[in-house]
Amino acid sequence: MEQNQCCHHQHGHAECIRIVPIFNHLEDAQMDLIAESAKTLHLQKGEMLFRAGEEDDTLYIINSGKARIYRLSESGKEQLIRILNPGDFTGEVAIFQPGSIHESYAEALQHTSICLIKREDLQKYLLEYPQIALKILSEVTLRLKDSEKQTTQVAIENVESRIISFLAENIEMGSGDSPTVTLPMSKKDLASYLGTTPETISRKFTTFEELGLIKQLPKREIKIIDLDQLLLHSK
Repeated sequence: MEQNQCCHHQHGHAECIRIVPIFNHLEDAQMDLIAESAKTLHLQKGEMLFRAGEEDDTLYIINSGKARIYRLSESGKEQLIRILNPGDFTGEVAIFQPGSIHESYAEALQHTSICLIKREDLQKYLLEYPQIALKILSEVTLRLKDSEKQTTQVAIENVESRIISFLAENIEMGSGDSPTVTLPMSKKDLASYLGTTPETISRKFTTFEELGLIKQLPKREIKIIDLDQLLLHSK
């Protein structure tokens, strides 16, 4: 693991614990207690949090910034698993399976601050506050459903349908009759996530735009001009 800087400022740790759903249901005193055993790691863009094959014995919580989790196929092709934003976490397998090994890679997409809690510390809190384990189980179950959906889409849907489904699922709430989508990742990562190429993503977006279904805006924003027609286009 490439560590730029590790520090021990309790304020930052407490903030980190408060933004993650698996802890923020606890009382303040309980969250402060958990924060005492946390450490903070700062990564610059492109630095690795962990690599496949390394020991998996830590829960990582994104405090600020963004990271991506991906795997490599035998041919060396990347498959994006998910993007981690503030409040997201990874490493939960380590909590329940001592001796486990990372099967994926985690890379900072920008300057990122991460809270680390070691397995032995977290297990102590799980015994004291069993509701944490239920929250973790709920989150892992949602991830499993997303993973199964992603696998099924890549297997049976054409790339156009996968792109349209992704856009529809990421429409921002309350954006009216012409909703917008802010892509949560680069076209390269989106292509990896959807099992296609960046060129295909760009080509399909251009086609949708020419058909008057979407409008591409700066900063990865896409305005949906006609959602109904866009969804019909995926049939």
